[in-house]
Amino acid sequence: MDDKELIHQILQSNNGIIEARQASEAGINNKTLQRLHQSGDLERIEHGIYIDPNYIEDIYYITQLRCKQGIFSHETALYFHELTNRTPFQLQLTIPSGYNTRLIKDKERFRFFYIKKDLFEIGKINMVSPFGNPIRIYDKERTICDVLKKKDQLDADLVSSAIKQYIKEPGNDFSKLLTYAELFKIKDIVRQYLEVII
Repeated sequence: MDDKELIHQILQSNNGIIEARQASEAGINNKTLQRLHQSGDLERIEHGIYIDPNYIEDIYYITQLRCKQGIFSHETALYFHELTNRTPFQLQLTIPSGYNTRLIKDKERFRFFYIKKDLFEIGKINMVSPFGNPIRIYDKERTICDVLKKKDQLDADLVSSAIKQYIKEPGNDFSKLLTYAELFKIKDIVRQYLEVII
């Protein structure tokens, strides 16, 4: 099997995406990727990330390839947890304080929230994007805490209706929500919302 066929195989098994790292691990020379990019057989999304132009770009997966530390949060996480039906026009991610990503410059497409490293991983789970790729996101309870903590910077109606929906849904973990609320120092705010809505 030649390099081009091998690349095609990787693209097929990876929803149309190939990283230079994957190519290298498969013994493919980086110049082959560059040649395929120049000929139009591959599109370069970012340094070391290529996509088959015949595939629909999975913005969620590619965002996390480009921002390795980012975890989808706030309004984007509400959307994935079906606590809002509003498709995010701006992807919101949380990153550890001090972490830098080139995506920060693109303020129209991305919005970043910073948090101390010791709180960063709390509530992190894996989900699947609409295109079938793995993505990192915060669980429902962490998301509720996040949107309440930043409610003044977010869409107030969206936050309010998402919390109402969360509370009405069966099977949500209120004790986990209160544990998180204590860690994020918003226990009083969360209790207030729970009392008003319940």
